[in-house]
Amino acid sequence: CPAHSHMYSMACSNIRYGEGVTKEIGMDLQNLGARNVCLMTDRNLSRLPPVTAVLDSLAKHGMKYECYDNVRVEPTDSSFKAAIDFAKKRDFDAYIAVGGGSVIDTCKAANLYACHPEAEFLDFVNAPIGKGKPITGSLKPLIAVPTTAGTGSETTGVAIFDFEDLKAKTGIANRSLRPTLGMIDPLHTLHMPAQVAANSGFDVLCHALESYTALPYNMRSPCPDNPISRPAYQGSNPVSDVWARHALHMVAKYLKRAVRDPGDVEARSSMHLASVFAGIGFGNAGVHLCHGMSYPIAGNVKNHKAKGYSVDHPLVPHGLSVVLTSPAVFAFTASMCPERHLEAAEILGADVRNVKREDAGCVLADTLRNFLYDLEVEDGLAAIGYVKEDIPTLVKGTIPQERVTKLAPRSHTEEDLTDLFVASMKLY
Repeated sequence: CPAHSHMYSMACSNIRYGEGVTKEIGMDLQNLGARNVCLMTDRNLSRLPPVTAVLDSLAKHGMKYECYDNVRVEPTDSSFKAAIDFAKKRDFDAYIAVGGGSVIDTCKAANLYACHPEAEFLDFVNAPIGKGKPITGSLKPLIAVPTTAGTGSETTGVAIFDFEDLKAKTGIANRSLRPTLGMIDPLHTLHMPAQVAANSGFDVLCHALESYTALPYNMRSPCPDNPISRPAYQGSNPVSDVWARHALHMVAKYLKRAVRDPGDVEARSSMHLASVFAGIGFGNAGVHLCHGMSYPIAGNVKNHKAKGYSVDHPLVPHGLSVVLTSPAVFAFTASMCPERHLEAAEILGADVRNVKREDAGCVLADTLRNFLYDLEVEDGLAAIGYVKEDIPTLVKGTIPQERVTKLAPRSHTEEDLTDLFVASMKLY
């Protein structure tokens, strides 16, 4: 292994935080020299205050823009391609994404492919599904205005979509996709329905837990022979740990409040920040099995209608698909770093004073089950329409997710994955 195997690098978007900060966006675009801006959002948001705040600022500063609101909640390869076609037909020199992870990720993809008009769609998609080619050209500035407390997409170089033929999520991961600026305006999260607040909060929870328990960066292999090939997801590391731990404390303190009282500005603002913090953590450390297993859970959805989402297609919201396996996953991974699993359980409210290290997994799993039960989360995969005959399909859909699953601290076989899906069929 070359000498520089035991290094990690820290990458993160610029973040600006404050109530009403969105009104600066017109000036930012002027400062960037933008002349023709692409504003992406979705149909639900296009009439809500976060989008009107952006439009007011653009108008005030005389900024020419076009709006694309055909983003799909939980995007697919075809919804990405539709947005890419929109961007390719116009000569945009800057992008704004106003929405949750679906909107921000779609906008990243549109920017990437509009700047690489010669590329095939699969060129930049993660291997083994796509070719995973390095991104050589530079992208246009992208300002992300997140409206969920949520995916942390405003801080990361990752864009995720459902690849419909394979019924699995995959994505594009490259530091050059990171937004130029993330504008964190706490007022924007006040418009989330309770279920959206819960599910996007579960994504924050799992980002923090998975990055904190990921394989340590100096145990990852193979080592890149050039820093340009170091993956975005590098394993747990001392810098990401700080962000992940802090995000966990915030989730423990504020998530239930943010779900139960949409008007609780302190709780909703704090979850918005927790999303950013967890994003900085996992954007460099990575996630592992909850996310790897979530992609086929979302991709093979049958007819589950997500509570609180106004969409016309069956949907397992990303945060829900991730959190349903978390008790089983952390019971499985705990033997490799029991202290971290116990510390996480303690942060989430468990009394760990007399717990033996070998019980770390059970304790964290029980803590998570109680947390989910309190928030009335569906009782496992069975409650969202899966039966045990689906498990081979779910396992098969997890195997290509090696970019994330190989960061699990404990190595696993297909039998292990089968056992994890079985254990996740019922939670309570």
